[in-house]
Amino acid sequence: MGEPPTLLLALAAGTSVANVYFAQPLLVTLGADFAIGPAALGTMVTLTQLGYGLGLFLVVPLGDLADRRRLVVTQLLLLAAALVAVGTAASAAVLLAGMAAVGLLAVVTQTLVACAASLAVPARRGAVVGTVTSGVVAGILLARTVSGLLADFAGWRSVYLASAALTCAVAVALRRALPPGGPPAPGLTYGRLLRSTVTLFAQERLLRLRAVFALLIFAAFSTLWSSVALPLSEPPLSLSHTAIGAFGLAGAAGAAAAAVAGRLNDRGHSRRTTGVALALLAASWLPLALTRQSLWALVGGVIVLDLAVQAVHVTSQSLIYPLRPDAGSRLIGGYMVFYSIGSAGGAAAATALYAAAGWTAVCALGAAISLLALLVWALTRRTVET
Repeated sequence: MGEPPTLLLALAAGTSVANVYFAQPLLVTLGADFAIGPAALGTMVTLTQLGYGLGLFLVVPLGDLADRRRLVVTQLLLLAAALVAVGTAASAAVLLAGMAAVGLLAVVTQTLVACAASLAVPARRGAVVGTVTSGVVAGILLARTVSGLLADFAGWRSVYLASAALTCAVAVALRRALPPGGPPAPGLTYGRLLRSTVTLFAQERLLRLRAVFALLIFAAFSTLWSSVALPLSEPPLSLSHTAIGAFGLAGAAGAAAAAVAGRLNDRGHSRRTTGVALALLAASWLPLALTRQSLWALVGGVIVLDLAVQAVHVTSQSLIYPLRPDAGSRLIGGYMVFYSIGSAGGAAAATALYAAAGWTAVCALGAAISLLALLVWALTRRTVET
């Protein structure tokens, strides 16, 4: 088994997942352009995440059935088409449908993670998955920076049209770099594939537990990132798209956490890494609550929150793939469904709560979700390898 093109896979995964997050610093502008009220702004993020969740269940498992190279290239080209639809949308209905399609097709990110895991030798699987996940983290966080900068320079539509062009270029590069996939398991059909994804949850307790962690940590993650643009864009701060997006740079430290967490998992430290990260996640909401008083507090909170979330996330992915390497796409796709549910729920709850009760209430929600995740870890750490 040769070494996978890890850096290219990381780049492809990062540029693909970035599409899910481009809208977050643009919510106020999109709401004004399409007459969407403040309490409903989270709908754009929620629809994208729901599309992502649907894709995780219906599309990502295809990596265990179809030629992964062909699947990746096809998804990327369809994603580019969806991005063009968003970038040229003339009505709210087209915009929201395009957002959902972008989410559905951006799940190519997880196909790439499964591909990297399958191509890596077992002794380096955690490190390879960590590197590709670092690309995912960078894509998630830098998406806000790039989105804000491009929107200020050339309008919000340029964000999606530029991403469509980049996505096509990545598709060409991967078509050349990835080896063709092998034949699927005998007798495996699409219907059986989907049923077996559900069956895996019944069979693997560790998968169920890590899915719960995914739901909770990404609900907390989305609680912050789907709503933080609202207080930053309002008086007295009144920051520009570029300034709001720049806070994604602070969270880029999470990319480093992903790589380190992968190496720690290879050394057998997954349980301790998870516990420390969840404690940091809960603590991050203290400085985040002071955002209106100090932007430095926001920077500190963002760094800690993103470090914590990504450390738990890459540890989870490194742990679940070896459970059933022949079903790697289904394992990762099923796990990531809970990521999408958490992200969608966090986005909807945070924007509605901000409209009703303000930023302090949003931070209280994020802290409560984070503490619940820590409690789950504390109650299960001695009964299963977490």
